[in-house]
Amino acid sequence: MTAKGPARWGLLAVLILDAVLLALLELFLLPLRLDGVLLPKLGDVPFPISVLIAVVTTPLLVALAIPLIGKRLAGVPLIAWLLTLFVVGLQGPGGDLVLVADWRAFALLAGGALPAAIVLGRGGVRVQRARQEAVSAKVR
Repeated sequence: MTAKGPARWGLLAVLILDAVLLALLELFLLPLRLDGVLLPKLGDVPFPISVLIAVVTTPLLVALAIPLIGKRLAGVPLIAWLLTLFVVGLQGPGGDLVLVADWRAFALLAGGALPAAIVLGRGGVRVQRARQEAVSAKVR
């Protein structure tokens, strides 16, 4: 069941804000390493916790958006997340490059975008099936 009127746009705004804030958090956590500065020293190994956060939260935002605002707008949080990653990651604060140029950047993009796109596609199928079932129930 989708929300109606102003509540629909308010929920969409909250989901977009969540996506932007999560993208910023994930970008700034991406360069973490086990180098003894912030985390324990364990061989100076990259610690891509932000990829795990993206794998969980970005599809969750899309999954929450489908029943609340409908399938047509459910991809907007994903688009906001991607735009934030690219704009802030490539044109960061003070012109700094925040998006690290190695495998972690690709893992962050793929880890957030692919599961969210799958949820968006599967959710659209579920919404369509629910509508078909409702129409067939009315016909009977």
